[in-house]
Amino acid sequence: MTQTEAGRINPLTEAFDLPPFDQLQAADFQPGINELIARARSEVQAILDQESAADFHNTVEPLEVLWQPLNRATSMLFNLHSAETSDELEKVVEQIAPELSSFSNDLLLNHDLFSRVHKVWEDRAKEQLGPQELRLLEKTYRSFRRNGALLTDEEKEKLRSIDEQLSIESIQFGQVVLKDTNDFFLHLSDQQLVGLPTSALENAKEEARSRGLEDGGVVTLQAPSYGPAMSHLKDRSIRRELHLAFGSRGLQGEDNNRERVFRIAQLRKQRAEILGYASHAAFILEERMARSPQRVLDFLKELQTHAQASAERDLEELRERAEKDGVTDLAPWDLAFYSEAGKKERFELDMERIRPYFPLEAVLQGAFEVAHRLYGLQFRKNTSVPVYHKDVGVYEVLDDSGRHLSLLYTDFYPRKGKRAGAWMTSFRDQHVIEGKEQRPQISIVCNFTPPSSKRPALLDFREVTTLFHEFGHALHGMLAEGNYASLNGTHVDWDFVELPSQIMENWCYETECLKLFARHYKHHEDIPEEEIDRIRKAANYMEGLQTFRQLGFGFLDMAWHHEPEEDGSLEQFEQRALERTQLLERPQNTSLSTAFSHIFQGGYSAGYYSYKWAEVLDADAFELFSEKGLFDPATARAFRKLLSSGGQVDPETLYRNFRGRDAKPEALLKRAGLIES
Repeated sequence: MTQTEAGRINPLTEAFDLPPFDQLQAADFQPGINELIARARSEVQAILDQESAADFHNTVEPLEVLWQPLNRATSMLFNLHSAETSDELEKVVEQIAPELSSFSNDLLLNHDLFSRVHKVWEDRAKEQLGPQELRLLEKTYRSFRRNGALLTDEEKEKLRSIDEQLSIESIQFGQVVLKDTNDFFLHLSDQQLVGLPTSALENAKEEARSRGLEDGGVVTLQAPSYGPAMSHLKDRSIRRELHLAFGSRGLQGEDNNRERVFRIAQLRKQRAEILGYASHAAFILEERMARSPQRVLDFLKELQTHAQASAERDLEELRERAEKDGVTDLAPWDLAFYSEAGKKERFELDMERIRPYFPLEAVLQGAFEVAHRLYGLQFRKNTSVPVYHKDVGVYEVLDDSGRHLSLLYTDFYPRKGKRAGAWMTSFRDQHVIEGKEQRPQISIVCNFTPPSSKRPALLDFREVTTLFHEFGHALHGMLAEGNYASLNGTHVDWDFVELPSQIMENWCYETECLKLFARHYKHHEDIPEEEIDRIRKAANYMEGLQTFRQLGFGFLDMAWHHEPEEDGSLEQFEQRALERTQLLERPQNTSLSTAFSHIFQGGYSAGYYSYKWAEVLDADAFELFSEKGLFDPATARAFRKLLSSGGQVDPETLYRNFRGRDAKPEALLKRAGLIES
């Protein structure tokens, strides 16, 4: 146990069941995590000091267990860093990241420790291990091998240096993006706000008042503000200004990411080469369903071929709509605006008209009811659990027998200390230790349209699908059933991890599901059947362009991580990477890379393709639910088995066990309208 300067016991160094957010201070993290690192080092030494020969139970299992306290502490730190950061917390993360990297390298590069693991690996046939034990042994052995255990001492030192640099560069990348997102805002007059929907207008005016501005409204780069502005503001010059500001995040200013993205890519390339791989992508994809960079590129190119004609037709339609307004030079800041106009005209679908049917609390309860009908889950609000912000809610999750399964934390509104986007994280993974099961503690974090003084939080349909998406990730964590944390929940191949989340979005388009929760927040009337029909018909609108946009991100990711070219400017690099999917000229002084947090800050490097890869899986899997019934018990049981197995079984085997065959891409192509049904 460690004490703070004021004599407090550091909550991170004491055993705890619930994350002690009510006791934690930013100053606790560095000494607390350092203490946990020291304890873990002692446990490593205890493994090495044993006189008995290495076996699974005295070497591999203890290595799995020693990470748990440290993982819990760092999960809290990094989620706070993303969801509720501060200047003090920013400094803590910068200081602690290299120390965590150093400890990880000390463990994985320890020759004597690897010798014990290698001995267990060689003797695995003698130990009569079960499937989970064999899977953990294989994962542990590969982790040592893939992270430098077989390197020379000189190569190991190079690897250590690279990893420390990468940890710092990645954190600084995110800090720049967050600062640029938070710093920009436009104070607009009432005339300039024309076209903005009522809910977005109310939020813009409240944002202005919160900044001490009495007239007009404020639009920011936060998603609930930026999205409606780009889709609805009639003043094209303001849309242009917003688009350019959004596209220049991380690109300009004294501290920017222009050179940092090259440094990160080159460091990753050097690291891969030291380990004997041709590229960072080759290193990463060895442990993905795709297996190789060429297979990823072939996959992206195949989808591009199917989407090309559709994307060109979509763009031509938008160009024709713009010309009716006298706009003859269609630009990127026009796409969302004319797409929204086309959706209204073609399908008579007004996203703002249906927003009142999606109050946040009702949508959340709808997701809960879907989980209840599929898996028998119950969700009970628990206000006694400590939280890190007043907006955070906590639910106890029970199965149909009343057994405690998990805690679910929810954090839905944007704020200054919160990065953009939506994500799921785990404060504790499900596992069994000393015969006692530890159930998971899962969190989902989003940036939804907040409530105003006149109405509750009302979601647009994109936000509805985002909530169901993140809830799918949460189900993957909450339904875990296994012995080892590193094999449970979302600890699966990265191109499989999006299947549980993306499949949940499908229920949002089904009448049987929407009727469970989509009711007007004032009148309590069900969403009209005709509106559901419009939602469904409009689902594929501009899908060609949307597919091209996603494929562009995938190609850019692979350009950085498979064969990064060192010559030329950032602009030239992006132009080469995006030429296959670029249908409009990109504005000068903008960049996708300098704010591409998925690959330069998050875990998607050489993995952004996985969204589309998982779409193939989710479309094919949901086809079975469509055939058997949205809440068919047998199909739900089979899919729950897939979820609860986590990474205990190879994902291709898991999918075949569920579907009875490999996934077929035709289901996705039909759903997206890229081939005939």
